[in-house]
Amino acid sequence: MALDDFKKKKPFKQRSWTQVNASNSWSMFRIMSEFVDAYDKLDRIGPCISIFGSARTKPDNPYYKLATEIAERLVEEGYGVITGGGPGIMEAGNLGAQNKDGKSVGLNIELPFEQGHNPYIDSDKLISHHYFFVRKVVFVKYAQGFVYLPGGFGTFDELFEVLTLVQTKKIDRVPIVLMGKSFWQGMLDWIRAEVLNNQHNINANDFDLFLVTDDIEEAIRYINHFYEERDLAPNFA
Repeated sequence: MALDDFKKKKPFKQRSWTQVNASNSWSMFRIMSEFVDAYDKLDRIGPCISIFGSARTKPDNPYYKLATEIAERLVEEGYGVITGGGPGIMEAGNLGAQNKDGKSVGLNIELPFEQGHNPYIDSDKLISHHYFFVRKVVFVKYAQGFVYLPGGFGTFDELFEVLTLVQTKKIDRVPIVLMGKSFWQGMLDWIRAEVLNNQHNINANDFDLFLVTDDIEEAIRYINHFYEERDLAPNFA
């Protein structure tokens, strides 16, 4: 845009600080309502495992099948399934739970560039969110374990959020499973070489906080053994 054209444009009308403050104050009511709605619905579900992964994964992708099958096995073991409610890996998780008549929930997020919730969630088990941070709190509060399949920035965000909370003891330790060795290995090699060995920004035993596997039964044993070893039944905090 030429300088003369820029000068002809009307000046940007900045909102006053009072307007910003008023907007922030009213947003608190929406935030509270999202928490209340989610807590009310999930309190009735029982112990669940959160499944994460890309919304862009198609049904013919092997990871879609893997997500469906691990959700089926989790339901057979008595767990419910929580997903982000969208397509891709999330859809596969809810599909797997439905295949075995298990409980599943979708914590949908309003996004401008991705389609809405998947068809494998009952309407009373779909919880829509405007705020990412509310959704993340609900994911963590009601999950007895976490399963991560290949995904993008959102999946990485959720993974490192949970690892940080466990590492800093802000939440009790829970089983964390990374499914798909070939997908995760490059990142883990970099973390070990650079973050651990070169920069000393984590401890070696931080790698003990999670399991990396391609084997569904190994993942199921890991989750069950976690609670058996501690003589605990999966339960809500």
